[in-house]
Amino acid sequence: MSDRERLVRVYATGNAFDGLLTKGHLEAEGITVLMKGESEGPYRAGPVYLWVTSGDEGRAREVIRAIESGAYATSDDDVFGVDEPEALAGDIPNEQPQR
Repeated sequence: MSDRERLVRVYATGNAFDGLLTKGHLEAEGITVLMKGESEGPYRAGPVYLWVTSGDEGRAREVIRAIESGAYATSDDDVFGVDEPEALAGDIPNEQPQR
């Protein structure tokens, strides 16, 4: 195994949900991630560790810093694309069941 293929732990958390979200962000950036820890079991509780190859370590740490700074944060505006989610209510037809 070359140095670029050596696995490096880049993230550890006690929150399985945070671990899964961070893993998803890293994968969305094209980084292959190995996740180890309690998130693999049926109850998904306990520590989670994310590992990447040493060749991807720098990019992975940049993405993690961006996540922690809030750069990946979303709001309802990102989802709805309007200032007020209620504005969409007029676009949804009010269908009544046929009797």
